[in-house]
Amino acid sequence: MSSSPVKRSAGSITPGAPIINPSPFTTRPEIEGTFGVVASTHWIATAVGMGVLEKGGNAFDAGVATAFTLQVVEPHLNGPGGEVPVMLYDRRRGRPEVVCGQGPAPAGATIAHYRGHLGLDIVPGTGLLAACVPGSFQSYMLILRDYGTMRLRDVLEPAIGYAMHGQPLVERASATIATVAELFSEHWPTSATVYLPGGSVPEPGTIFRNTRLAETYTRILSEAEAGGGGREAEIARACKAWSQGFVAEAIDRFYRNEEVMDVSGRAHRGVLTADDMARWQPTIEAPVHFDYGRYRVLKPGTWTQGPVLLQMLALLDGYGFDRLDPTDADFIHTWIECAKLAYADREAFYGDPAFVEVPLEVLLSKPYNAERSKLVDPRTASMELRPGRIAGFGGEVVVKGIAEGRTAVSAGGAGEPTVGRMGEARGDTVHVDVIDRHGNMFSATPSGGWLQSSPVIPALGFPLGTRAQMFWLEEGLPASLAPGKRPRSTLSVGMALRDGEPYLIWGTPGGDQQDQWSCQFFLRHVHAGHNLQQAIDAPAWHIEHFPASFWPRSARPGVVVLEDRAPAATITELRRRGHVVEVGGSWTEGRLTAASRDGIRRKAAANPRGMQGYAAGR
Repeated sequence: MSSSPVKRSAGSITPGAPIINPSPFTTRPEIEGTFGVVASTHWIATAVGMGVLEKGGNAFDAGVATAFTLQVVEPHLNGPGGEVPVMLYDRRRGRPEVVCGQGPAPAGATIAHYRGHLGLDIVPGTGLLAACVPGSFQSYMLILRDYGTMRLRDVLEPAIGYAMHGQPLVERASATIATVAELFSEHWPTSATVYLPGGSVPEPGTIFRNTRLAETYTRILSEAEAGGGGREAEIARACKAWSQGFVAEAIDRFYRNEEVMDVSGRAHRGVLTADDMARWQPTIEAPVHFDYGRYRVLKPGTWTQGPVLLQMLALLDGYGFDRLDPTDADFIHTWIECAKLAYADREAFYGDPAFVEVPLEVLLSKPYNAERSKLVDPRTASMELRPGRIAGFGGEVVVKGIAEGRTAVSAGGAGEPTVGRMGEARGDTVHVDVIDRHGNMFSATPSGGWLQSSPVIPALGFPLGTRAQMFWLEEGLPASLAPGKRPRSTLSVGMALRDGEPYLIWGTPGGDQQDQWSCQFFLRHVHAGHNLQQAIDAPAWHIEHFPASFWPRSARPGVVVLEDRAPAATITELRRRGHVVEVGGSWTEGRLTAASRDGIRRKAAANPRGMQGYAAGR
């Protein structure tokens, strides 16, 4: 057995810190230039974003255009009816900001209705009952209006073009459609019309079109431009068409009148209404942070799982990770045990801070984490879920069941959704990072409205999301369902300042795994000296020790899923320490992208897993 980690202050991290592996394997070069960089989970979207920069747009114009394009080219991972957190740094304003694009639960979404009237003990993971107010569109409009420079047509036309004229369907989208084809044919005919053209599953590489979606966005654009005026007037009319016009009316009509089969095995009507749509607006918030050596790491608040990464860093602060190889058993064991503690706290304390007081200052404090870190046994894996105790805060941790024999998340490949019976789906998402020549930064993790989440609304060409499945139907918990409340989302974006200057943006799809992979990337970059691409390409892992955020909310105590590129000695040692190690494929963990700025230098990298993500720049 190798020696246990040595405590050492993270404040000792310096540019000259020892690099354990100066030449780790990498699949492609780290992109570098001075003009601007774009990285996303799909090459077409990256090309669109880079094209916007070339036309004179800034990072916010390019980010919005990229995000709209991702809705078209990765429909199994996000869509117009979904939600998004966005992290921004506007050079003019001089401060990082978070745009909350997570819509709340509808007015009719009450525990009494779901549990009492419908007889449910958990929110279904598919269908109409799990819809929150879709937040992506209005969030992109806010960013374009307040931070961007271009007209609506400039950022929306690429997505319209690909939806109308087609784009090559990626393999994972085709595979997802195949898995839910029977559901579509038997229960969701409006989805079959779009995703089973000619009654069959489109093959990978098929030039796939969604003309009804193109018509929806074309109509929004037409109504936006009809009244004249400048950019702001156009954007205001686009928002009205979405939240108070024909889009909201179509959603209201479908959700009131249709009974739709969901994963509960029964058909249900939805509760989302046009009034819910009209009453919601995205908000701008200050990020929360943790100082880790030279770095101030920034995350959205506890309406996301984002602060769990900060809690992991708070627990890990002081371990001598710059002395360890990131694939060493000591490195991985220590990370796993600290992650278990952080995720237990996520379950006990996190919720919408507008509804529940979350003691985040305590959760990130040195005294609290000094006590919590004493629970980490350097020689033995814990099998318990051990949230901290803070008087007057938190709630019981609910576990609906222990998953037995379930295929590991990674088995689906590259963090894609796992789709099972009746449309059961482990949610996933996309990601985009943009930095322009001025130093503006845009990082977003769009999600929801997946093709497998709920039926396509026929008048619009897209489904809505199912983020409300992250609420509990038990009373009195931080994440209990309530009208107007934001679900505690898995969606997370990250930014880091270095020596007080905006430096790094990054993120990944992956549900509960997002902040696990993001934390590993950051530690490899900071402690092992990996550049962005090397830190993405390195062998990765995730744990499933805690209750999952998606239906059926099960946990797998002690399970760690590790890519088979990890050293055999590390796998053997982790098992010896009691971890339940499942070895996955060589390139199955995470779909990270990242971008950084350092003086005039702009750098970017994207994940090779899944054969979709690319970075571009010059």
